[in-house]
Amino acid sequence: MEAAIERIMQTYDLLLNCSAAASDEARAKVTAYLTTLVEAGETDPHRLTVYGLTYLRQLDGSNDPVKAGYTGL
Repeated sequence: MEAAIERIMQTYDLLLNCSAAASDEARAKVTAYLTTLVEAGETDPHRLTVYGLTYLRQLDGSNDPVKAGYTGL
């Protein structure tokens, strides 16, 4: 799980240029989320990485097409 968290945070930091405090907060949130997934039985580090990145992007709103600027026109 630690390898997945490190990969998630490296990728997330590349996507968003955020402060150290924001990065620490994101790390805490994704660690709690991945702990839940691991307890539920997910063990594949690649899938955990994808799930973690998706989770963080949903939290910051970058998965929302309206916030990303897509209006449908």
